Amino acid sequence: MAAANKPNKLAFLSMPAPASYVAGLGRGASGFTTRSDIGPAREGPSAEVVAEAQARRGEEAEYDPDQFQDPDNEVGLFAGTTYEADDEEADKIYEQVDENMDARRRRRRYARENEELAKVRAERPKIQQQFADLKRGLSVVTDEEWESIPEVGNLTRKKRKRDERSFVVPDSVLVGDRSRGEYENALDDRQQTNGGFETPAENGMLTNFVEMGQARDKILSLKLDQVSGTSTASGLATSIDPKGYLTSLDSVVVKSDAEIGDIKRARMLFDSLVKSNPKHSPGWIAAACLEEHAGRMVAARKIIKMGCDQCPKSEDVWLEAARLHNNDDAKVILANAVQHVGQSVKIWLAAADLEHDVKAKKRVLRKALEHIPNSVRLWKETVNLESSAADARILLSRAVEVIPLSVELWLALARLETPDKAQAVLNKARKAVPTSHEIWIAAGRLLEQQAMLPEKPEDQRHQELDMVDKVIERGVRSLRQHQVLLTREQWLKEAEKCEEDGSPRTCEAIIKATVAMDVEEEDRLDIWMGDAEAAEQRGRVGTARAILAYALRVFPDKRSLWRRAADLERTHGTRDSLTAILERAVHHCPQAEVLWLMWAKEKWLARDVPASREVLEKAFVANPESEQIWLAAVKLEAENGELGVARELLVRARTVADTQRIWMKSAVFERQQGQLTTALETLATALKKYPKFAKLYMIQGQIQQSQGNLAAARASFAAGIKACPKEVTLWILASRLEEADNKSIKARALLDKARLANSGNDLLWAEAVGVEERSGGAAQAKTVLARGLQDCPTSGLLWSMAIWQEPRPTRKSRSADALRKAADDPLIICTVARLFWAERKIEKARQWFERAVNINPDLGDVWGWWLKFERQHGVPERQEDIIRRCVAAEPHHGATWQAIAKDVTNTGKTATEILELVVAALK
Repeated sequence: MAAANKPNKLAFLSMPAPASYVAGLGRGASGFTTRSDIGPAREGPSAEVVAEAQARRGEEAEYDPDQFQDPDNEVGLFAGTTYEADDEEADKIYEQVDENMDARRRRRRYARENEELAKVRAERPKIQQQFADLKRGLSVVTDEEWESIPEVGNLTRKKRKRDERSFVVPDSVLVGDRSRGEYENALDDRQQTNGGFETPAENGMLTNFVEMGQARDKILSLKLDQVSGTSTASGLATSIDPKGYLTSLDSVVVKSDAEIGDIKRARMLFDSLVKSNPKHSPGWIAAACLEEHAGRMVAARKIIKMGCDQCPKSEDVWLEAARLHNNDDAKVILANAVQHVGQSVKIWLAAADLEHDVKAKKRVLRKALEHIPNSVRLWKETVNLESSAADARILLSRAVEVIPLSVELWLALARLETPDKAQAVLNKARKAVPTSHEIWIAAGRLLEQQAMLPEKPEDQRHQELDMVDKVIERGVRSLRQHQVLLTREQWLKEAEKCEEDGSPRTCEAIIKATVAMDVEEEDRLDIWMGDAEAAEQRGRVGTARAILAYALRVFPDKRSLWRRAADLERTHGTRDSLTAILERAVHHCPQAEVLWLMWAKEKWLARDVPASREVLEKAFVANPESEQIWLAAVKLEAENGELGVARELLVRARTVADTQRIWMKSAVFERQQGQLTTALETLATALKKYPKFAKLYMIQGQIQQSQGNLAAARASFAAGIKACPKEVTLWILASRLEEADNKSIKARALLDKARLANSGNDLLWAEAVGVEERSGGAAQAKTVLARGLQDCPTSGLLWSMAIWQEPRPTRKSRSADALRKAADDPLIICTVARLFWAERKIEKARQWFERAVNINPDLGDVWGWWLKFERQHGVPERQEDIIRRCVAAEPHHGATWQAIAKDVTNTGKTATEILELVVAALK
C-alpha cells in the first residue's frame, strides 16, 4: 500500500520537453535551432496591418519626410501624376518662400547661435585659447631666464632600460689623445730643406698692426660723422638730429609678434567685409583706422578714399577722410562732401573748424545756412562768431523767423534786446512755443531784473516783484492747459537753477506756484521739510528758505517748522533775518518757550541787553509759569552783574513756578556767590519738597565736602543713594569721597554695591578701574576692566581705557577689536585718532577727529583733543575754525569738560575759555 502511494521519480521522461529546453545545457553544451524546430517560413505583417496596429495603440505612423521631395518616388494622392514644368516652377516658388521666411529670422538665429557658441567657448575653451596669454607672455622672457630653465629629464618615474652596448676604442684615438698635450720642440727636415720658415714680407718689411688699427678707427669715426651729420665734407651731411634721435626713438611704438598677428587677421576680416558689402560705411572707417593704428597712413587714406567713392552719402566716411588728411586736403575733401551730403550739419561744422580766419568761418557757416536754414546749431555757431551785439541781434531775428519753435534762439534774442523789446520778444516766443516753461521763467527773471534796478523806488519795486509771482503762476496754469505736465522735482530743479543764476525772487515764485503739486495733504509737512533739507545740503539756501516760507504760511503754528527756519537763518542768514524770523515765530507760537529763549539769546549775543530783557518780559506774559524763561532771566541778570536782581528773580520763580530745577539753580547760584550757608539752607528746604531729586543731594554733599565736613557729606550722599539708588553719579561721588578720605576699600565696596543696583553701567566700571589705578594696583585694574568689558561689550569708554592699558605695539589690534564692537562710538574714534597722532599720521588723525565730532558734537573732551592736536600740527586758521565750531555746538558732556565747566571757580567763563582750560587739562 505504501509502495503504491510513492511518487514516480522518472515520470518526466514521458512528458514533452519545454519550448526552450536544450539537452546538456547544464553540462556546458550549446544548443542549435533548425528549420524543423520553428516550422516553415512565413511572410511578415504588411504595412497596412502595421499601420492599423499603431492606430489601435494611439501611435503615429512613421514616414520619411524626403519621400515627397523625389518626383519619381511620390506616394499618396499625387503618386500617379506626372512631374511637369509647372510643378517644378511651383516647387521653386515654395523654395523661395521658405528662403524668405528663413531670412527674416536669420539674423536673430545667427545672433543666438553665436551667443550660444560664445557661451560654450567660455565654459569649455580650447587648449590653444587657454594657453594663448601664456604664449604671448613668452615674448618678454629674457635670455637669462631662458638659460635658467631646467632640462625636462625623465618625468615618467619609470626606469628606462640602459643601453649596455660597448665598442672597442681604436688605437688611433688613444695615440692622438696621448699626444694632444705635447709641444713640438724641433723643426721638420722638410721645413729646413725648403726654407719654409724664411717667408719674406712685401717690399722686405714686416706688417705694422698698430697702424692698421689706427686706420680702422679713423674710418669708423668718419662713418659715424656721416651718420650724425657733423661731417664737413660736402654731400655727407644728413637730416638726423643727434640730440633728439634717442628721444624720437622713445615715440616709436614697437609692436610684438602677437599684435602684428592680430593686425593681419583684422586686416583680412575688414578686407572681406568691404568686399562683401562695399556700401557699409563703418567697415571702410574701421579698415582705415586699423591701417592708421598700424602706422600705414598712405594705406589708410587710400582705403578711406575708396570708402568715400563707395558710400558718398555717409557723412561719417567723409569726416574720417578729412581727419586722416592734412588741413588743405581736408578742405578739398569736405568741399566734395557737401556736393553729396549738403544737408549734413557735421560736415559744414567740420569745414568751418578747418578755417583759421574768422571771416572764412563766417563765410562757410553762412553758406551752410543757405543749404540748411533750419539748423539751430548752425545759427548758434554763426551768432557766436559775431563780435557786434547788433549783428548778432539781426542774425537771431532772422533765425527765429526761420525756426520759430527754437526756444534757445528766442531766449538768446531776448537777452540781446533792451528790456522793453525783450518783453515783446518773449511775448512772441510764448505765442510761437506755448509749451515751453523756459520762456515763462525767462519772463519772470526779466521782470525781477527790472525791479532790482537801483533807481526804482521801494513801492514800485515791491509791485514789480509781486508781478513775478503772478507771471510764474500764469505760466504754470498755461502749461497745464497745453498738457505740459512738469513734475514737482523738475520745477524744484528750475528754481535752484534760477537761484544759481542770481534770480532769487523768480526762484521763490516757482516754489510758491509748484511746491504743493502732487503732495498728499497729510504728507505735506514732512515732504516740505525734506525738500528744504535736501536743498540746503546742495547749497541752495534760497530754495530752502522759499520752501520753508511757503510751509510756514500753510502751517503757522508748527514749532518745529519755525525752529528749522531759525536754524537755517542762523547758519546761512544774517542777524536781522534771524531776528525777523524769531519775531514772527513767537507771534504765531507764543507758548513755544524755545523760540522766546532763542530770540532773547540772539539779542544778548548782539550786546543788546535791554532788548533781551524786553523779550523775556514778553515771554513772561505769554508763559508766566515757564521754568526755562525764569532761569534764562536769572542767567541774563547774573552774567550782566545784576546779582541782586537775579536773586530776586529766583525768589519769585520759587514762588510762582516752584519746580525742583529752580530750587537747584537757586542753590547753585548761592554757591557760586560764596553764600554756602544760604545754599545749604535752600537745599534743606528743597529736599523736603523734592526728596527724590538726586542733584540736590549731590550739591549738598559737594558743599559739605568743600567745607571739610566729610561726615556730613557722607551722610548726604548716603541719603541720596537711599532715595535715588539708580542715580550713578551719586554712587561715584560717594566713592570719591571715601577715596579722598584714604578709604579705598570702602570706595570699592560702594562701587560693588552700585554695580549690583545698576548692572551694565560702564561709568561705574570705569570708576572702579580708576580706583584701582589710583591705588597702585595696575594688574587689578586690568582685571576689573576685563570684567567690565564682559558686562558692557559695546562701551566706548571702557574700550578706550583698554586700548591705553595695552603696550604700544598691541594698541592698534586692540583698537580694531574696539571698532568691531562699537564702530560709531565717538570715544573710540577719538582714541583711534590719538593713536594716529602718536604715529605721526597727521592727515589720518585729522580725519578721525572730524569724524568723532560729527558723530556727537556734544562731547567737549573730543573738541579739546582735536584743538590740542591742531595746536601742535595745524595752522591758526584751522584752530580758529575748531574753536568757532565748538562754540556753535555748545558741548555739555565729557569727563574733563564737565569737571571744568561745573567748577565754581570757572563761573561766568565763556565756552572758548572753558575749551582752553580743557585743552590744558587733557593729558
